[in-house]
Amino acid sequence: MEPMASSAQQNARRRRLTHRALPTVVALAAAVVIAVLLAFVGQSDAEQAAARLARAWERGDARGMHAALAPATRREVRRRAFARSYERAGAMSTGTSVLAGEPDEEGARVRLPVAVRTRAFGEVRGEVSLPVLEDGLGWTPEAVFPGLAPGERLSRRTDAPPRAAILAGDGRVLAAGPASARRVGLGRAGTSVAGAVGPAPSSEESEATFARGFPPGTAVGVSGLERILDRRLLGTPGGRLLAGRRTLAASRPRAAADVRTTIDPGVQEAAAGALGERFGGIAALDPRTGEIRALAGVAFSAPQPPGSTFKIVTATAGLEAGAVRPQSRFPVQTKAVIDGVDLENANGESCGGTFVESFAQSCNSVFAPLGVRVGARRLLATARRYGFGEAPPVRGAIESPLPGRDELGSPLALGSTAIGQGRLLTTPLRMASVAQTVAAGGRRLEPSVLPVAGRRASSVRVTSPEVAATLGRMMVEVVRDGTGERAALRGVRVAGKTGTAELEDTTSEAPGETSESDASDTDAWFTAFAPAREPRIAVAVMLVRAGAGGETAAPAARDVVKAGLKPAARRTR
Repeated sequence: MEPMASSAQQNARRRRLTHRALPTVVALAAAVVIAVLLAFVGQSDAEQAAARLARAWERGDARGMHAALAPATRREVRRRAFARSYERAGAMSTGTSVLAGEPDEEGARVRLPVAVRTRAFGEVRGEVSLPVLEDGLGWTPEAVFPGLAPGERLSRRTDAPPRAAILAGDGRVLAAGPASARRVGLGRAGTSVAGAVGPAPSSEESEATFARGFPPGTAVGVSGLERILDRRLLGTPGGRLLAGRRTLAASRPRAAADVRTTIDPGVQEAAAGALGERFGGIAALDPRTGEIRALAGVAFSAPQPPGSTFKIVTATAGLEAGAVRPQSRFPVQTKAVIDGVDLENANGESCGGTFVESFAQSCNSVFAPLGVRVGARRLLATARRYGFGEAPPVRGAIESPLPGRDELGSPLALGSTAIGQGRLLTTPLRMASVAQTVAAGGRRLEPSVLPVAGRRASSVRVTSPEVAATLGRMMVEVVRDGTGERAALRGVRVAGKTGTAELEDTTSEAPGETSESDASDTDAWFTAFAPAREPRIAVAVMLVRAGAGGETAAPAARDVVKAGLKPAARRTR
């Protein structure tokens, strides 16, 4: 065995190796610098300007492109018009990215090789030719796209492929056929969720569809699943990209694959049946995944005041803040007085007791003052975690707006918001998500009409598992011995919350759940999940101008919950 070298010997050897390697490293670095300098020095002024324009083009920086031009050219071609010309070319070609090569000056022009990647025509390669002027780099309109000759205009002729079909979770057809004559399955239940196809509802959407390569006037989804899934259903257009009369690139239209959704036909039929001919909306989710099982009526497109269903949010804020506990006791009374205004309980009933009992009986006299005690900052922050005020979870859905803190400056405005009135608006889809959050132990899962299998559902921690468990027990009491008794199912513990929302402005007058005689002035709400211990379905029902939530919305929710607890239909056929 050879003796081990001493530490001093090892250090000396290391120093010798470092000294030998240092000249090599320095030489390589110098070579790189020299190569860069030679490349730069070897370029003419016009080539350097074209290179700057090319790099800016790759970044999508129209300002930088314009700055690379000669002063006289910049004065002649205003930056805004210059930028618009490239925007139009990008939309016409369906361009998504640009890659430019090295410029080469030949005579009085600089040639710049450019490749444009497009959505509809693949990659288009060609050259852009720029004039060389005395004071720098010139520009002509054909430089907006590679391959254009002087006087040629970029245009296209495209066709849309057949629209893809929409399928339920078990493979049954919800909508199929050409855009001009869609065929809907599942009868009225399918019509309620499939939606419609028609002209783009806004100029912005029309322009966006054109920029993807579709011909002007292409029909798009305007409601329901047709709108939510529109981009998946349209496919990829095809046709010819033209320089004048010449073809620069061509492609064939490609139809999209049929889209299998998470809609459960049994739950969807129950939702459509429960809604009937009434104006309103119903949404049902799988609380374990966030997958949408049913959408009926205006489930996500017509926000209304949520009434006392919002007390779930207020209770969350109060429990988290330590402002209240389940066994906290409140006086039995018919109203609370805030800012000198009476906020009455429904039908002027006496209400109070423990916090759980007050929740079960939906006591405005307890929850309006609780909102004031919790404060605007905490109440709004809690609502945001539940998803209020954020971008809707599905395309075409309307946001559930929150009032700003400045709008909750008075105790009356804050108390009104705490009981789901004031300037608060939401949809059945959002309130179904609130129930899902409680059912999932305080974690909100992003609602989706596409299967979660194979991907992780987006989630937000809204509250602790302990607070969620308390809320769940409180919601069980609503159905067992409170305002939601009509949602009860034999042999199943249903957790729910009623809501009866006044439709007039309630920030200046006393808001509250009104009597059944005022049915035309109130929206009926109910949100629920079941079974309480191992939830499999979360539901929200909104019936516009339909009276008290416990009287009309709760029975509708019961029917949907019952359908959701039946063995799911097979997911394949």
